[in-house]
Amino acid sequence: MKKVFLLLGLLFCMTVAMAQKTLIYCGQLIDVKSQTVLKEMTIITDGSKISEVLKGYSVAAAGDKVIDLKKLTVMPGLIDMHVHMESETGPANYLNGFTWNPGDYAFQSVVFSNKTLMSGFTAVRDLGGSGVNISLRNAINKEWIVGPRIYTAGKALGTTGGHADPTNNYRKDLMGDPGPKEGVVNGVEDCAKAVRQRYKEGADLIKITATGGVLSMAKDGSGAQFTEEEIKAIVATAKDYGFKVAAHAHGAEGMKRAVLAGVNSIEHGTYMTEEVMDLMKQNGTYLVPTIIAGRSSADSAKKPGYYPEIVRAKAAVVGNFIQANFAKAYKRGVKIAFGTDAGVYAHGKNWIEFVYMTEAGMPILEAIKSATLNAADLLGDDRIGSIEKDKLADIIAVDGDPVKDVSSMGKVKFVMKNGIVYKNN
Repeated sequence: MKKVFLLLGLLFCMTVAMAQKTLIYCGQLIDVKSQTVLKEMTIITDGSKISEVLKGYSVAAAGDKVIDLKKLTVMPGLIDMHVHMESETGPANYLNGFTWNPGDYAFQSVVFSNKTLMSGFTAVRDLGGSGVNISLRNAINKEWIVGPRIYTAGKALGTTGGHADPTNNYRKDLMGDPGPKEGVVNGVEDCAKAVRQRYKEGADLIKITATGGVLSMAKDGSGAQFTEEEIKAIVATAKDYGFKVAAHAHGAEGMKRAVLAGVNSIEHGTYMTEEVMDLMKQNGTYLVPTIIAGRSSADSAKKPGYYPEIVRAKAAVVGNFIQANFAKAYKRGVKIAFGTDAGVYAHGKNWIEFVYMTEAGMPILEAIKSATLNAADLLGDDRIGSIEKDKLADIIAVDGDPVKDVSSMGKVKFVMKNGIVYKNN
């Protein structure tokens, strides 16, 4: 009889635990699908998921938890589609590559991950590091450390001497001849092998450097660095392995080749032409603009000694074009997904991209949609990106009304990821 009572007691406790829910009272709730602001709403979460979204403030049942956000504006967790979680800008960055061990980058990335989540970004796409980013993703997923949900490319792919060649400008005896394992490819066979290597290492997607870049130790910041055939080989192999492909690109020719070859997104788009914009519209290719990266690198270039001269000369010029071409692409109807290139500027300030996007003519509700619904679409993850029944409970709240004051996006007071509250001021 005692065993029966114990079993009944256990079943009762389990039933109560299962019935316990969290009710979030929202003073304002941004519906990213309709791009409207709803008043006095209740979000009900059950474990890691959203179970209901209701009008008014629902009455809590016995045992339910209530979170009062009536004075705040609630929205889906934000998604930054272009970050680098292992590093952060600074005059010592180039020397660190010779003096730091992987563990140094790993511990640093833990700090950046925490800052990113606490600033309201519950998911990010990491577009290139040393491989620490894969371990970082795994550690966050196991809840060993606190950070956003990470989708990572592992090591980015580039050509010999290209933007992703890790040995650019080294002494000749240190350069060596890195290959697909290190992310350096030449020819279609190398390209296929490098994609398969990223799969082997546990990446979630592929990132290529279709043109030169700004912060790499190489002279050319915008020229095309892959043939169209090489990019097609990467895209075809990526599809076989279930990967999407993101293409860093500043110059128009490199962008054109990448879009025609079938990449899913163009990162930066600095010197984008109307021809490229129209090709992107035809192919459904997203633009991830990273305006803040251009602006901040141009500012840093003014500081004596901040960058090596070969980098400073590029940063002083390239960063001044991204915002204007973003405005043209947006008005022309190119699909936009939010991205900042965090690490090129200080982590935790991702929200400033919203300021620059609205300055360029994109209404704030569209900008928020680009950082939620659009970003989730580009990721290919329909579990996140909006506050709806059965979506993952990635929810944030800011102090103020972003529609009236875009700086509200920098005043994050509440962060929930996967149903767990990480911040509630």
